[in-house]
Amino acid sequence: MAPVAPWPREMHGAPMDRTSEASVLPILVTGAAGSVGAIGRSVVEGLRRRGLPVRAMVRRDDERAQALRATGAQVVVGDLTRAGDVADALAGCGRMYFGMGVSAQYLDAAMTAAAVARAYGHLEVFVNMSQLTVSEMDLTSTSESHQQREHWLVEQVLDWSGLPVVQIRPTVFMENPLFRVGFSSIAKDGTIRLPFGRAKTSPVAAGDVAAVVEKILADPAPHVGRIYELTGPRSEDITAMAAEVSSALGRPVSYTDVPLQEWIDNDLRSLGLPDHVFQHISTMARLHAESRYDRKSDGVEQVTGRPPSGIADFVRKNDDLFAR
Repeated sequence: MAPVAPWPREMHGAPMDRTSEASVLPILVTGAAGSVGAIGRSVVEGLRRRGLPVRAMVRRDDERAQALRATGAQVVVGDLTRAGDVADALAGCGRMYFGMGVSAQYLDAAMTAAAVARAYGHLEVFVNMSQLTVSEMDLTSTSESHQQREHWLVEQVLDWSGLPVVQIRPTVFMENPLFRVGFSSIAKDGTIRLPFGRAKTSPVAAGDVAAVVEKILADPAPHVGRIYELTGPRSEDITAMAAEVSSALGRPVSYTDVPLQEWIDNDLRSLGLPDHVFQHISTMARLHAESRYDRKSDGVEQVTGRPPSGIADFVRKNDDLFAR
């Protein structure tokens, strides 16, 4: 499909011309009211602090949408799986961030966003939120989750699309339910319960991921065509992680290694997650135990100019999660 001019759809009264303040077209941020890590919301807030015009796309007009409006962002309500909604949201924009939480609709939404962006033909950059697991996958990979497989497929399509893409590949977020479950026993009995054995991991803070996306959207030209792999400052086993948590809290914290299936059945299942999400988190736990998350990269510092936050930083910023 050849690029076409922006479709003449009205953006519910939204201004279409360049802002005099920043001399750039609006930046579309999808998933702006997301939950785990709230990457989209943080990106909106960061771009607004820079004085850049932002259009935030949300699924529902609720209190989270109101909070986005309070930053000065324009909020549009739509469904990422509906091409018309995405086209309306993208009309008149110059840059786009695509991010969506773990969902059975992820592939549909990502393909729709890519198709609309290609037809639009006027983007300076399309920043795509992927996963670090993708770098270890190929056509015949079968051990990953459905969600991880879909991220791999989306990257292939974006590579073929001709869009000015930047791929963001974070490892597991510190805010992921995987760690939320594992850390939940700290307040109760001073232990981290996870099924990782002696395997190492390097979780990344959602705030660091958002800072990378924000920096790229604010000045995309140096980054187009790049892939950024994002991890925490070190890869370590959970015993070492427990020592960091203990030091930050000022009280003993130890690691309890739980058999994988027992952890899935008793610890994870209690969250009542949707089947697609449950399968993804269960798979992440297994891949951790298989040392697939023993990775270390400098992507955060490469883009932002500062090192990534560590587990101790996360604990200090979220001490209410660990209070007895």
